[in-house]
Amino acid sequence: MSKILALDTSTDACSAALLLDGQLLKRFKVEPRRHTHLLLPMVDELLQESGVTLASLDAIAFGRGPGSFAGIRIATGAAQGLALAADVPVLPISTLESLAYEFVQEQSLQQGQLLTALDARMDEVYWCAWEVSEGKLARMTPERVAAPGDVQVEALKPGFAALGSGWRYAENMSEALVAAAQTPLLELYPNAATMALLAEQALARGEAVAPDDVQPVYLRDQVAWKKKDQQ
Repeated sequence: MSKILALDTSTDACSAALLLDGQLLKRFKVEPRRHTHLLLPMVDELLQESGVTLASLDAIAFGRGPGSFAGIRIATGAAQGLALAADVPVLPISTLESLAYEFVQEQSLQQGQLLTALDARMDEVYWCAWEVSEGKLARMTPERVAAPGDVQVEALKPGFAALGSGWRYAENMSEALVAAAQTPLLELYPNAATMALLAEQALARGEAVAPDDVQPVYLRDQVAWKKKDQQ
């Protein structure tokens, strides 16, 4: 069993969680633009409540994106700093996978398909399609950023689950895609508690990396910087 601290600030939600030998302690708040004020106090609360020290952790996980550029940088920097101080490895976790895995766990889903989407601003969404087989999650597509009308997955069957804030752009998506989807769960956020569970699996697979080697995933960093330069 593992001891893993997880952090996420990739969306309007800020969260931290501590996985201790199968038990989860967690903090979660939806407070946009307050992540820098909320995150480390959440971590302190969890460590004090559990009596665990950073140095005794097996790893520190964080939401590596895609999501808010500023938010991803906050969690990345915090995870790197804490991991360096504690001399423990880091586990970057996909925000889109976190959404999918949370739904699978909550619904005890054994078979099905999902499409997770996050609001990417600039009239775009971050998205990925998933297949669930015997309770296990697998990607059907790469993680992508696109205009809502360009979200297309031919292999999706009617009744697939639609998850995340990106589905608020459903009116701009293809009629066929929206018609095939279940009622979207718009208020489902990536969260650190789910990421801690995914991180435990990643740690067992040997996917931990050194803090200095951490790379956030923006998906469209070149596009965003180009647009910023043009302003």
